[in-house]
Amino acid sequence: MKAKNPRRRTPRNTRMSRPAKAPGAVALRVVDEQQQAIDTETHRRMFYYMVLTRELEDRIERKLYRQGKIVGGVYVGRGQEAIGVASCIQTRPEDVICPSHRDMGAFLIRGMTPRRVLAQYMGRREGYTHGRDGNMHMGDLDNHVIPFVSMLADNVPVAAGIGMTFKMRKEPRVVLCYFGDGATSRGDWHEGMNLACVRRLPVVFICNNNQYAYSTPLSQQMAVENVVDRAPAYDIPAEVVDGNDVLSVYEASRAAISRARRGLGPSLIECKTFRMTGHSAHDDAGYVPKELFEEWERKDPIVRYQEYLAGQGILSTDDLQKARAESVREVDDAVEWAEQCAYPSPDECLLGVYSDPAGRDTASGRASD
Repeated sequence: MKAKNPRRRTPRNTRMSRPAKAPGAVALRVVDEQQQAIDTETHRRMFYYMVLTRELEDRIERKLYRQGKIVGGVYVGRGQEAIGVASCIQTRPEDVICPSHRDMGAFLIRGMTPRRVLAQYMGRREGYTHGRDGNMHMGDLDNHVIPFVSMLADNVPVAAGIGMTFKMRKEPRVVLCYFGDGATSRGDWHEGMNLACVRRLPVVFICNNNQYAYSTPLSQQMAVENVVDRAPAYDIPAEVVDGNDVLSVYEASRAAISRARRGLGPSLIECKTFRMTGHSAHDDAGYVPKELFEEWERKDPIVRYQEYLAGQGILSTDDLQKARAESVREVDDAVEWAEQCAYPSPDECLLGVYSDPAGRDTASGRASD
């Protein structure tokens, strides 16, 4: 009997949305009744956070880093803004997110400010780690944002543990856990996924599938075509969506968050997107075929969303221009503020790193009253 090609299979419990076959086929989903329920203010907020994310990360990567004002790694999510924004905007204040380094929109929605983000990148005392971290490993527990580490699949068992806490306490809270396609090739991803599924934990797993794990293309890191092809092994509902279509991400996230909040367990969303830059600011992405950049540039999520909003009469051209101008003003203000912040003094370098029985406030790194 001839063996079936596993790359042709559609996983059980998986709802697939077929990706466009032609490079120019980038239309948003047909607006259904659920999508029409998105109110104008939510559309406005999503667009603003997307353009704010792009402006902030462009300033970090293309100006401040090249001016020598940021030392260390810079990893941005250019071209992936729709994913973090459309999913995180549906969370409640008591929910928790476990982001990756390419989810700036999620950081901003949860209340982290461009001012303190830039202070973090510049190693200043007012940054989220008070100048005691290289730059990007930040979070904000006051806003339920879990700081991430470089081995990004580590977020997955952490998210499962948080979800276990919510379930044991019978709290209607959810966890959003973000990671890239490369993270799904690590053991801790599979361990955390298995635990969440066995215990039916309230976790929404969101994969930013941007086609490359550093310089390794997707075809060289896994034998299956989609990350969700692994879903049947864990009996988890899963879906592939166009990660550059903010409405598709919004709808998939809404269904998954609702399912988790009702105690029905985790879901896996694979967002097909592309990293419109190198792995980091020091990487010229010379290993990526030029035509891929050209193809995905035509699928820019911000341009597509702007055209949709204007075409549907949801926001006017003036509204959209004002949002872009406001994002520039907010980042200008943040840069000026962060550059005026002080660096930490040498005697503060260990504050907040280890438990201090002498009455220090280890969360802020300053002595308590």
